[in-house]
Amino acid sequence: MKGSVLITGASGGFGLYFAKELEKQGYRLILHGRDAARLKLVQDVLIHPEKHRVLMYELSARKGNDQLLECLAKERIVGLVNNAGFGVWGGFEMCESVAQLDVLRVDLVAPITLAHALLPKLKKNNGFIINVSSLAGEMPMPYMSTYGSAKAGLTFWSEALRLELHGKVKVVTLAPGPSPTGFRDISGAPKGKGGWFSTPPEKVIEASLQTLSQGGGYCVPGWRHQCLWGLQKIIPRCVALPLLKYYLKP
Repeated sequence: MKGSVLITGASGGFGLYFAKELEKQGYRLILHGRDAARLKLVQDVLIHPEKHRVLMYELSARKGNDQLLECLAKERIVGLVNNAGFGVWGGFEMCESVAQLDVLRVDLVAPITLAHALLPKLKKNNGFIINVSSLAGEMPMPYMSTYGSAKAGLTFWSEALRLELHGKVKVVTLAPGPSPTGFRDISGAPKGKGGWFSTPPEKVIEASLQTLSQGGGYCVPGWRHQCLWGLQKIIPRCVALPLLKYYLKP
């Protein structure tokens, strides 16, 4: 095998499809998540489940990050997929601060922590990093303010990292729009709006891995997501933000 790839948030959604495709490319997978039953289901659908490893640690706590990294000490890490993430939908003052801070810890702090610790191995092995961000990081998100802020930070950090590591480690900043991954169920966000822009998760992962094969870069997957991204760029903010508020308002 080529070496080991850590996939955080591998218990479903994009994580499942990353696992399937990266196994096909010959990598040994280290599947991270919080739900043991769902992680087992992901492992079982792989071609060679016995070759892969499952780890469960809480990324919202520094201790969980440290414990995860300790388990990777002897692994030959060639890839890191920072996929774990979640959001909290609702008015800022109405949502508990603990949950909103956990969004920042899981969506932004954990990817930075893991990447910094694993960079020596990734550089040694000519490896790669895929950071799963979001088009939600392209403009303020009323009623999902901490999620949008975390993804904006992730995008800017990931793109800066890509430039710093050029020629040493490939970095992909994946910025999808709506996709049926179960994210809305977890965050509590409203369903049914924006469905025209939805892109299947298989297409999202395919686009990100194609970008990786080309040396890394900023990836907005699929023409529907690219249309949404284009609209974000051309619609004046004074128009776009009220529309977002209407779209996301509880």
